[in-house]
Amino acid sequence: MDSHQENGDTHHDNGAKKQRLTPLISDDEICDEFSHHSKQISRINNGSFGCCPKSIIKAQQEWQLRFLEQPDDFYFNTLKTSILNSRTLIQSLVKADHTDEISLVDNATTAAAIVLQHFGWKFNEGIYGKGDVILMLHYAYGAVKKSMEAYVSRAGGHVIEVELPFPVNSNDEIVSAFRKALMRGKEGGRRVRLAVIDHITSMPCVLIPIKELVKICREEGVEQVFVDAAHAIGCTSVDMKEIGADLYTSNLHKWFFCPPSVAFLYSKKSSCELHHPVVSHEYGNGLATESAWIGNRDYSPQLVVPSVLQFTDRFEGGIEGIMKRNHEAVVEMGKMLADAWDTHLGCPPEMCTSMIMVGLPACLGISSDSDTLKLRKHLRENFKVEVPIYFRPPKDGEVGCITGYARISHQVYNRIEDYHVFRDAINKLVVMAVTHQLRGEFHTGEDGSGSHAGGDAHAIALRMSSDMFSTCSTKSATGGWDKIRTPGRRLEPDPV
Repeated sequence: MDSHQENGDTHHDNGAKKQRLTPLISDDEICDEFSHHSKQISRINNGSFGCCPKSIIKAQQEWQLRFLEQPDDFYFNTLKTSILNSRTLIQSLVKADHTDEISLVDNATTAAAIVLQHFGWKFNEGIYGKGDVILMLHYAYGAVKKSMEAYVSRAGGHVIEVELPFPVNSNDEIVSAFRKALMRGKEGGRRVRLAVIDHITSMPCVLIPIKELVKICREEGVEQVFVDAAHAIGCTSVDMKEIGADLYTSNLHKWFFCPPSVAFLYSKKSSCELHHPVVSHEYGNGLATESAWIGNRDYSPQLVVPSVLQFTDRFEGGIEGIMKRNHEAVVEMGKMLADAWDTHLGCPPEMCTSMIMVGLPACLGISSDSDTLKLRKHLRENFKVEVPIYFRPPKDGEVGCITGYARISHQVYNRIEDYHVFRDAINKLVVMAVTHQLRGEFHTGEDGSGSHAGGDAHAIALRMSSDMFSTCSTKSATGGWDKIRTPGRRLEPDPV
């Protein structure tokens, strides 16, 4: 649905172009909306914490002041109806059938806890049999895995992880891996009670063919499907009718411009009776009502949804136009970086959204998750670039392959210079790595840390050894994402 229509703009019956009620936002106005961002950092990591425009921050502060001025009046006469208004707008945006199907909660982590707590109860109460299966992607967000451990595994549920490839070449690879895991889950007559599927995986980030996987679940008798779509709204199309899941959550503060933190949780009306884990006076009145009051706290992030839609309506094409331009820009920047480093993308452009994985030069010697954190810190502190780094372990027999990937994001505030800073930083690290290797000046300490004789101890923030530089000037032998087929691994993803 067009964002103008969602905001109540009128259309001519003959389908002629509707009259814009507000002028399009200018580049200068975009800069002003995000002028509170640090000028010293190239911020290409919107996927972690999102962003909030100045006008939305102002709207949030107005809600906060209204509460502080007269809390009792605000509670009795304003809060519930205002949250309902936000829920109604989200319902329309994601094409849910009923407002009651939309609850507002703190974040996708809270939503996952709500859902998995419910399924844990079913195991505890004997509704599900011990050993019945919960299916999830092995690239699932770390907090979701912890909730699975806390609520499901300890109650007797058997968790099976879908091993996905990365880099990935096509949706067919994901579908094939999912089918194999699902068949394994059904072995011996076991019941697959729930499938937890990401819409966009976090690290590495890949757009999952969610509609097809939900369809497979229906065909194979999976009882319920929960989609963890933390990054989705504002980043890709979200349509509850088309997706067909029973449960679906997405953060509103990542790509939808709300202040932190708020998410919506969709629960199909006939699916299950969920409860908020924080029990207050509204317990038993339905999740949407329970979530609207979990005690005295700041509800302002849930109340600014109308202001957010007014903000996105200032862009050509509304939120859909923003998504399209972000996707095109991040693909362009990803290709620019891959060309500059003679590497490749982690997936085809059609399998990314407003984020994309870009291979880093193999000579950086990324050989562990710890190395990724060191490099990320080094880029932040020494080059003023904020970007998450992912470690992809080599397969048996692989030599000189790309083991490090950067997840770059693009949001409306980003400029091409942000990505040039990152490009130049990596190029400088590559030159320094090769130079020190040729001079024999790089040494590995007993604790695994690197140092340079007579050089800057922070020049390269990774543990490296001499054999890690042998492929620095050569491209991966596979020649790009379209020829790489590598199994993934279980890992704890980047915290955000």
